[in-house]
Amino acid sequence: MRELVKNEQLVTVVPQDFKKTNRGTVIDVSMEGFKMKLQYKPEGLLVNHICDFYSLTDNGYLYFESYIQALDNNVLTIANPVKHRFLQRRKFTRIKFTEDLILSCDNITHNARTLDISAGGMKITTTENIDIEKEYKVALKLSDEQEISCRYQLIRVEKNDTGRYTISGRFTHLNNIDKMTLVQFCMKKDMETISKK
Repeated sequence: MRELVKNEQLVTVVPQDFKKTNRGTVIDVSMEGFKMKLQYKPEGLLVNHICDFYSLTDNGYLYFESYIQALDNNVLTIANPVKHRFLQRRKFTRIKFTEDLILSCDNITHNARTLDISAGGMKITTTENIDIEKEYKVALKLSDEQEISCRYQLIRVEKNDTGRYTISGRFTHLNNIDKMTLVQFCMKKDMETISKK
């Protein structure tokens, strides 16, 4: 663990309930894991529950899953993670993701299908000619329990020989909870893909 985290390193801890996200400073590192002192009261953080951890290091953003071994006031004892990884150089992990969705602006709607997503934006495909100057409302369904609502700003539109458009764009008006949901969703899907190889 000493190669991954060091004393005084800032770490963000994200439990199942994203609203209870907390952060703290590493105060002790051992062969079994590390201890961190939280900045806020540890609401929603439970012993033996899996959480996601993020930390900026010299090698980029460190990401891993682990569980809380002990909770003493605002000091967490975290078990050594089974595996970890550093996020790609691009700001957010991008994954292949296929889902039908509707873009809407004023009284105009367009049907589209996602090709890939990240916490920063998505690539979609459609047969409809979409106005690149407008910003569209979109509801992105990640699962039966998770749906992200935000605005989508088109950046690039390409038309192929069959008349189908491929559009790249970014998310705007995305709140922090939804952004963290997307970050975690993409990271987990990416790690599942890597582990299958």
